[in-house]
Amino acid sequence: MRIISRKTLRDFWEQPRFTDSEQPLKAWFDEVKKADWKTPNDVKWQYRNASFIGKNRIIFNIHGNKYRLIVMVNYKFSIVYIRFVGTHEQYDKINAAEV
Repeated sequence: MRIISRKTLRDFWEQPRFTDSEQPLKAWFDEVKKADWKTPNDVKWQYRNASFIGKNRIIFNIHGNKYRLIVMVNYKFSIVYIRFVGTHEQYDKINAAEV
């Protein structure tokens, strides 16, 4: 999969409060980069705890559910768009289906 944009992840883990997210986010990035998702079932097979919220958006729990990552997937073109990464508190303040 092609992932747009790693910079969003990097900007998050470079914040002093969130440096512990670096390795889990890098691991997620590396796994997804090697994936070949054609359908939501492919994602669910790889990430059993992934939550699907419509509009091809998926929520991933990162670092033992300490952080949330929302992506939008274009299965036809094998592209994953990073839409949000943050804490549960930050996540609670957004509309996950619209980011």
